[in-house]
Amino acid sequence: MVGRPSEQDLDAWLAPFLAAMGRNTRRIWAPLYLRGLLDPGDRKSLQPMAARLGLPGHDQLQHFIASLAWDDGPLWAELARTADRLVGGSDACLVIDDTALPKKGIRSVGVARQYCGALGKKASCQSLVSLTLARDEVPLPVGLRLFLPEDWTADPARCALAGVPEAATAPQSKGEIALSELDRLQPMGVRFGVVLADAGYGCSAAFRHGLDARGLTWAVGIAKNQKVYDPEVRLVPPGGRARKAVPDQEPQKAEAVLAALPWRRVTWRRGTKGALSARFAMARVRVGDGPVWANNRHLPGDEVWLVGEWRASGERKFYLSNLPSRTTRRVLGGTIKARWIREQAHQQIKEELKLDHFEGRSWTGLHRHALMTCIAYAYLQDLRLAEPYRTDRGKKGRQPTGAAAVSEPARRASGHHRPTVRGAHPARAMPALPAPLPAAV
Repeated sequence: MVGRPSEQDLDAWLAPFLAAMGRNTRRIWAPLYLRGLLDPGDRKSLQPMAARLGLPGHDQLQHFIASLAWDDGPLWAELARTADRLVGGSDACLVIDDTALPKKGIRSVGVARQYCGALGKKASCQSLVSLTLARDEVPLPVGLRLFLPEDWTADPARCALAGVPEAATAPQSKGEIALSELDRLQPMGVRFGVVLADAGYGCSAAFRHGLDARGLTWAVGIAKNQKVYDPEVRLVPPGGRARKAVPDQEPQKAEAVLAALPWRRVTWRRGTKGALSARFAMARVRVGDGPVWANNRHLPGDEVWLVGEWRASGERKFYLSNLPSRTTRRVLGGTIKARWIREQAHQQIKEELKLDHFEGRSWTGLHRHALMTCIAYAYLQDLRLAEPYRTDRGKKGRQPTGAAAVSEPARRASGHHRPTVRGAHPARAMPALPAPLPAAV
């Protein structure tokens, strides 16, 4: 890991971000907003933040976070460069997922009744597609983009009222949003070795093909009834009235293909309660995701790994991966399970930095708040990586608390290279507010 000096000042750390912001007034209000997120406090919506910062009101913070007068694209780009410096590399992974923000009412942008992971059921919420760069079990979110349900994309007036850009009003699946975010990140040189996603994305052939078209290595969840072929399948001349070549075998369900194969235990890391392991089965297959040839059956596509995971609870999960054919079971299992790290990032940016506390209704305000939350999280991760948290062997150390207490990564399972375990370093006291404060523009 590349770290920064342990005695960091927020303003100094933010210098590359502030240089991209243009007007001097924004360079003042951006650190203030971040200080509001980083300082202790149960509520991190605009009014409580302004009160803790000693501001006479929250109007200027509101103007800064929701203003259309400036482009935050350069800040997203700087966040990507910072994340790459801290955790990027060929052994990093980019985890694609979504995170839900429970929200009531009908006017806040993107709010609809949909699955809410925070509540474990369908509820009124906003859903954001997230991209998280991670290495050595240290996550850094580099993208959060709102998904607009059909209730919104079918109502241009509603979108206009919430300030949704015209280009964003076209219906897009979460997979399409994720691919567009990848296209935003790749020119910035963000380095990672593999893309990971759950079945919500991996079940889409278009999403997998999109990753292939971008030359990316991936491992994604799928449904147990995903149709696959033996890798030796061949296309043969059509018989009867058929005009196109057809496979010389019928496709099989993923679950059936792996049922009779050996399931062997793989340990991928060591958690707080011991080794984390499950049984895995694996087989080379060709995915049935080519053109339709008959009765909604698809021609065989590329050859990939089909992987099954049999958890201690008895639940079975299934995955596809285009990792090389020489890849071992242990590497396949460890790669697939690396996706868990995005849960840590989502939990921390909500619980510690209050991603879900934004009370504005606009597209710009929500995404700007998400950006500031991600920058604050990157700052805390940089602090943590710069100063190892040490305790004497055999003695319990006092764990850091508050927003700076970014969780310590768990040790890897034996046999893996172990990264240096680093702990959180509490953020320094913030400098005094400038007086008088300029208007945010």
